[in-house]
Amino acid sequence: MMRYLFFLLLISISAKAQIPAMHCGYDFTSYLVLDVHEDGKKENIKNLKITVVDSLGNDVVNINNVYSFRDSNKPLQFAMNYQIDENGNKITTENPKARWFFPYAKDNYLLSIAATFPADNFSVKVEDPNRKYKTQIVPLFAFNMYVLCSTQSDKTVQFGRKANRPIDIVLEKK
Repeated sequence: MMRYLFFLLLISISAKAQIPAMHCGYDFTSYLVLDVHEDGKKENIKNLKITVVDSLGNDVVNINNVYSFRDSNKPLQFAMNYQIDENGNKITTENPKARWFFPYAKDNYLLSIAATFPADNFSVKVEDPNRKYKTQIVPLFAFNMYVLCSTQSDKTVQFGRKANRPIDIVLEKK
């Protein structure tokens, strides 16, 4: 009898192990989202150069896609979110059916990173090529990463700062 119960237990464990896990479109990927504006204003400042830097202020290079699945062997640089049409093509004109490329952000800067990105080791450097605003370096933290799949959300902190919010960066004029 005991052998029979043990055999049934092994079969049920084996059957559970073979059930494929559900995946979402953002498995293994997170985003960093920035809201960069002037004090008292809500509009994001356009045309900024925003990069991930190390503790010495050097650009972090995505060597062999270790930090992101995009732009291998290039510095990690933020881009503006953009709108797409119903076919997924980037648009620049008004379109009532337009939606944001990264739907969890609006008119923000964003960077696609690996879910294993060690955010606590880096900062974000915000530079204005027009030299209207002062350069600013903002430290990153693991809670700055957008958790996009329910399998990852189990690992998030249940107290403290709310997850999946843009990093608020207020620039000062020179």
